Amino acid sequence: MKISIGTRIKDGPWGGGNLFAINLRDFLEKAGHEVVYDLEDDDIDIILITEPRRTSESSAFTSTEVKNYLRYVKFDTLVVHRINECDERKNTNFVNKYLIYANKIADTTVFVSTWLKDLYISHGLPSKNLYVILSGSDKKIFNSKNYIPWNRKEKIKIVTHHWGDNWNKGFDIYRRLDNLLYDNEWKDKLEFNYIGNIPKNFKFQNMNHINPKSGNDLSAELKKNHLYITASLNEPSGNHHIEAAQCGLPVLYIESGGIPEYCNEYGLSFNNENFERMLNQIIEDYDIYFNKTKSYKFNSDIMCGEYLKLFEQMLNTRNILIDKREFFQNENRFLDIIFRIRRIIKKY
Repeated sequence: MKISIGTRIKDGPWGGGNLFAINLRDFLEKAGHEVVYDLEDDDIDIILITEPRRTSESSAFTSTEVKNYLRYVKFDTLVVHRINECDERKNTNFVNKYLIYANKIADTTVFVSTWLKDLYISHGLPSKNLYVILSGSDKKIFNSKNYIPWNRKEKIKIVTHHWGDNWNKGFDIYRRLDNLLYDNEWKDKLEFNYIGNIPKNFKFQNMNHINPKSGNDLSAELKKNHLYITASLNEPSGNHHIEAAQCGLPVLYIESGGIPEYCNEYGLSFNNENFERMLNQIIEDYDIYFNKTKSYKFNSDIMCGEYLKLFEQMLNTRNILIDKREFFQNENRFLDIIFRIRRIIKKY
């Protein structure tokens, strides 16, 4: 099987979408499949759209380029659209409409959370061939090997990390936690560490700010801590809390977006009204949730296995999926007839 992943992979820290492409590539190649990142070859079986926006640095090709590939190169290539973004995450007003437009070319759509799938359905995305495949991180890097849990004798060390510096990453809560450390009672109880980028002109007063890290360096830094916090608003999925939980850190997570689908059972949720109370509660119940992280059920092997299973299922029903395509049919009936004739000739 030849799969084209629509991501321009970057070295070093570059966010969850980049890690997804790396993990999926490695898994597919290990399973004996060929992976490319463009539409140059004329024998691609599956095209995976990950970022159709031409303006994005991570985009390898757009939905228009995929449409032209199907029209002029290989009409029976199947198209999967992975959606992991929305307007709600960064208070924009164009992402949802654009991704719904780009999705017209897809035979199958994969969302990174049920929350995100329901959001797009509510915005008018047709509810057909929709799947949810939850994300996961590389367990060879993010694992609890050599992790030392909190002994209740020292300060509990709380950490979070983000590549993006958008305010919705949770900086209201992180600033609130930072301000708690002015109080001697909290200062004697905990330490707060932030790894990654922060908004322009923003500065913490009482926490430790560490530059962005990735891979083994990030894993080692996370393991210096005991408890993880994420306050990211309307996050479709996110890799940060997954990486932390795989390292053995219980998670204090905000009740927003798709994050609860990943963190339920492995920590406690909070909202703006009960933040301090839930912070105290998870510190008190630390051992309970630390033990639960030992059976954390999300990793990249599980995620990639689900993608491979989906790809194989699609290829087994290729003709059915192609027959259901409406985009070409509505756009140009004559071209649709040509595509059908080509398919028949190819079969015989």
